[in-house]
Amino acid sequence: MEILYKSLFYISAFVIVWAMVGYPKSIKIIGRLYNSRKLEKDYTHQPTVTVMVVAHNEEKVILDKLNNIIEIDYPRNKIEFLITSDNSTDRTNEVVRQFIEEHPNFKIRLYEVKARKGKTNAQNEAHKLVSTDFMVLTDANSIMDKKSVKELMAAFTSEDIAYVTGRLSFINQKTSDISGAQATYWDSDVAIREIEGRVQTITAGNGAIYACRTKDYIDFNPIQSHDIAMPRFYALEGRRAICNHDALVYEKAGEVIEDEFSRKVRMNRTILKHILPELRIFNVFQYKWFSYFYFGHRTCRYLLWISHLVLLISNVFLLNDSWFYIVAFVGQLLFYSLAIIKIFSKTNNKYVTMIYYYCATVIAQWVGVYNIVSGKAKPFWEKAESTR
Repeated sequence: MEILYKSLFYISAFVIVWAMVGYPKSIKIIGRLYNSRKLEKDYTHQPTVTVMVVAHNEEKVILDKLNNIIEIDYPRNKIEFLITSDNSTDRTNEVVRQFIEEHPNFKIRLYEVKARKGKTNAQNEAHKLVSTDFMVLTDANSIMDKKSVKELMAAFTSEDIAYVTGRLSFINQKTSDISGAQATYWDSDVAIREIEGRVQTITAGNGAIYACRTKDYIDFNPIQSHDIAMPRFYALEGRRAICNHDALVYEKAGEVIEDEFSRKVRMNRTILKHILPELRIFNVFQYKWFSYFYFGHRTCRYLLWISHLVLLISNVFLLNDSWFYIVAFVGQLLFYSLAIIKIFSKTNNKYVTMIYYYCATVIAQWVGVYNIVSGKAKPFWEKAESTR
């Protein structure tokens, strides 16, 4: 049994360390090897575009979003706007209709989804109405930079590029320790994605702003999120999903842990399928760097919930083996204790906050797994009020 416990201990430790330290460090090294490879752009590429905004009960922000998108710097005769209301029951539809009436010189349409089935389903339905060459998809609470659409289109320099995502920037990272922790995590992840896209293809996109050819759009299962599903789908087709971080969009990060925790639970509603969606994904001879990227950036991270538990339990059975396992066990208890200290104290220590944020992320994975197993996982959710 000792061999089993040691195997579980070291496998779990590897998953955790590789996900959070090893892979990020390795990707920086890989980035240096491909330092000469730059993102190509063609600003003369200005095809017809539909900017699709999905909204559910967004009366607080929808008017700001509408005023934002009509200010986008793109040829007026080549851009349309499609507001997809996911069975909104507040004043969202009313605000959109009034805005359309007051701005007859813009091509703006409202599509009303009759049954609420979530963002992906709303996009699937509305996609049938799109006749432009490209689609830019964005959230109701995301404010797009004026040059964002030009930047996204400029990155489609070849047919093998099927998906381009922009960069989400948080405008309130100094408002609270939670929004600061989220911004810190996000900035590090953005750096990883930039390298992945430059080398070959990214493993995940950004729901706040991304684009694809209309003909390449796929009707995914509504429980899925485009952030993960689309880049992986294109990668397995031998095509590329990349970043253009000059295509900017701005949002508020969750300012309280309840909002941020709910967001992470929502993100993990299909976590079990994402660990190993298809065995062929690790065929390095066919998918090359993507196999490596997916294992480090996705598989290992999606295994954190079980890895931490297995590491702790296996460590208990190894305490009498050597001082190393005693130190490892005490280290784990200290790590979790710091997260608990954050709960019951008002400390703003950034290291304690990051540990607390990390532990909340792991617990959110557990809740996501529970929801899947219990059948409670759903394709829609309640929005985080502190992000509006």
